Amino acid sequence: MLSGAAIMDGALFVISSNVKCPQAQDREHLLAAEMVGLQKLVVVQNKIDVVDRERAKQNHFEIKEFTKGTVAGKAPIIPVSAQQNANIDLVIEAIEKYIPTPQHDLEKPPLMFVARSFDVNKPGTAPDKLQGGVIGGSLNCGRLKSGVEIELRPGRKVEASGTVKWVPIKTKVTKIFSGSEEIEEATPGGLIGVGTKLDPSLTKSDALVGQVAGIPGKIPPTIDGFVMETALLPRVVGVTEEYKVEPIRSNEPLMLNIGTATTIGVVTSARGTEAEVKLKRPVCAETGAPIAISRRVGARWRLIGSGILKKFK
Repeated sequence: MLSGAAIMDGALFVISSNVKCPQAQDREHLLAAEMVGLQKLVVVQNKIDVVDRERAKQNHFEIKEFTKGTVAGKAPIIPVSAQQNANIDLVIEAIEKYIPTPQHDLEKPPLMFVARSFDVNKPGTAPDKLQGGVIGGSLNCGRLKSGVEIELRPGRKVEASGTVKWVPIKTKVTKIFSGSEEIEEATPGGLIGVGTKLDPSLTKSDALVGQVAGIPGKIPPTIDGFVMETALLPRVVGVTEEYKVEPIRSNEPLMLNIGTATTIGVVTSARGTEAEVKLKRPVCAETGAPIAISRRVGARWRLIGSGILKKFK
């Protein structure tokens, strides 16, 4: 599922040569890219090493027909064998040409959407050798330096006296990694790993995915409800059958993806293209944030449209 378009400058649209195009997930991914406003794509026609020449040509034709008139209609199609390392250099060349590195605002306070979190300590590590928890993700803006204090929101859930509240988590950055290389300062573009002084029990098994990290006091607010402007698809995607997307109804649950956060929102009011939702789990977001909207279809959540966070409730 695509979300958090604000941190995505472009995307690789990977399609397998050995199956007919489009598959249900191909439709879903392309629609998601269109919904969140991605304009710069490179199509990767993978697994050309497991098909003959005629099938590769037929698949190329299928891709052209499928993407005609979409955001990927003019994207280059690069035949690739990832396993054999064939044409990977051409993919890199296409990325440089069709998804050029944009100018990011480095003067803004750093803001990072957490996409991973983990404990890097091996079982049996001595207490004095333990390292703090690690968070991973991408910077949306600004510069993040080693040694600075950061805050994570919504933070941790605290229950006391019958009430539940979410408390921001504060910690200090100890190390920053880009790939396997340690760096002193991170800027937008690519994924980074950020070592912290957090208890590793807080970060293990992706427990902090969906959090937003930044300088204390300069992070979007934690919210548990909002009004969104919606744009629904004509059909449910990700399924082989044709299901028409019905209007959003009051009291129905929706799965919402905002940045790297996933939460369930119950619709408290639906009118026209606006829907007011109350969240089961709060998120850290600001007005204008893009939202991917999914509805329960059968046994799975399926993408039905997109939204823009209009105002807080």
